[in-house]
Amino acid sequence: MSNDMEIFEGKSFQDLTKDIYENSRNKKLQIDLLIQEIHGMITTIDDAVAVAPIIKEYMDVSVKNDEHLVKLASVIQRIMLKSAGATDESSILSESEKEELMLTLQETVSDLQAEKDKIDKVKTKSKGFMES
Repeated sequence: MSNDMEIFEGKSFQDLTKDIYENSRNKKLQIDLLIQEIHGMITTIDDAVAVAPIIKEYMDVSVKNDEHLVKLASVIQRIMLKSAGATDESSILSESEKEELMLTLQETVSDLQAEKDKIDKVKTKSKGFMES
């Protein structure tokens, strides 16, 4: 499989996988930093109750991003097997399977964008909390 195969307008397969990887890595760093910063600000049980849902949301998003990466890896593996000319029946993709894989990939991209939007909203809320 060619890494420069265009998945959708202006985005190659290599670009997409790189974006997903970097987003996941950056999100982990952001979550770690947020928890470290917030930890020092929590002085009462009320503070902990207010902050816990924000941290939980960040963690949930991180887990979902990892799930998307696993799905993408599965798609990549099947495409690579097909492009390498594997001949066993389990690796030959029918047209419907190809369409299903492309739909899964597009859904994954959409899900990642939705999760990023959620993170941005939570991040905005947490900034307001930290500033007050």
